[in-house]
Amino acid sequence: MTTPTLAQVIGPRTEGAIYENVDGAFKVLELVTDPARARELLHRQSARFAVVVRDTRREDGQPFAVGSVWTTSDRLLKAGGNDRCPICEFWRCRCTG
Repeated sequence: MTTPTLAQVIGPRTEGAIYENVDGAFKVLELVTDPARARELLHRQSARFAVVVRDTRREDGQPFAVGSVWTTSDRLLKAGGNDRCPICEFWRCRCTG
């Protein structure tokens, strides 16, 4: 079994992207790939990345950092910027079927 690449665990969560899962719908404000800064944001020694998001379904939603990997339960609602999805490599992500 191979270890997933950083792009695979982050998924299509680039700055400006909006995605949803069972916890809510989130706009990506910042993608942090510097491990030292990610560890600081997440208060974890093993963090490789962090995604700073804001819950778009809450009026009082404040930015916070997450370190969860992209899974099949996550669904991209809007791609960020002009980035292709790092997993399926399409401009409009097809990872969620």
